Amino acid sequence: MSTTALQDFRFSHRLRVRWAEVDMQKIVFNAHYLMYFDIAISDYWREMALPYEEAFAMLKGDLYVKKASLEYHASARCDDQLDVALKCARMGTSSITFAGAIRRGDELLVTGELIYVFADPATQKSKPVPDVLRHAFLDYEAGQSLVTLKTGSWEELGADAMKVRVEVFVDEQRIALELEQDAADPLSLHAVAYNRLGQPIATGRLLPSEDGHAKVGRMAVKRFLRGCGRGSEVLQALTEASARRGDSQLLLHAQRTAEPFYARQGFKARGEVFEEAGLAHIEMVRAH
Repeated sequence: MSTTALQDFRFSHRLRVRWAEVDMQKIVFNAHYLMYFDIAISDYWREMALPYEEAFAMLKGDLYVKKASLEYHASARCDDQLDVALKCARMGTSSITFAGAIRRGDELLVTGELIYVFADPATQKSKPVPDVLRHAFLDYEAGQSLVTLKTGSWEELGADAMKVRVEVFVDEQRIALELEQDAADPLSLHAVAYNRLGQPIATGRLLPSEDGHAKVGRMAVKRFLRGCGRGSEVLQALTEASARRGDSQLLLHAQRTAEPFYARQGFKARGEVFEEAGLAHIEMVRAH
């Protein structure tokens, strides 16, 4: 694989080499490069908007490594920052082949090939890759979006919105279920993002406008998929809906842990920190 071929990779994961990963020669132990590819594979699923356990349970199968091969070109050392690139190179009837490359800047260190087989988890016997998964791989590598975002009423989207909200707010953050759904839900515009399997993966709501001021709330993204832009997509849809109806200002109550995310979306903190549902929040606003 030439250095120029690396430009063909759509997906790349960045990591830093730790002391525990180097050997007596002060270079990365050979087996760790397989670990780097395995870490990158996890983020590849995130980019495809597939929460691995739930997605493959729905597909009634799992992926098992059949073959892994590496070719070494140069060595990585402690504290090197590496880019681990992957692409779905081939799709067989029941197999999926990934091509991989690890770089330090422009220098090619390792190339690899990982072959997975789609199989029944109970018997580990191979079975055909489901068409929906096959097309998801092909479309992702072609640069197409794998997420569909819908906006609508509580009657239309409430059931799917609640699946995400209960998982994030009730199960993960331990907010009481009775606090999660309120009288504003039937009055609000809701946004829900879906992956290629039709699974709801992110949601948010836009409350009715008051004197040109609108409020966004109940922003939630499934834990496995955070950091992949799904929350931004939901927030953008609600922001555009608010602008279309003529609101002059958008505000929200941000959990303190989410404050940097909203700041990147143009929101500014206002006032003092307060407690809501047992968690620290800060009001944030942005003008249209």
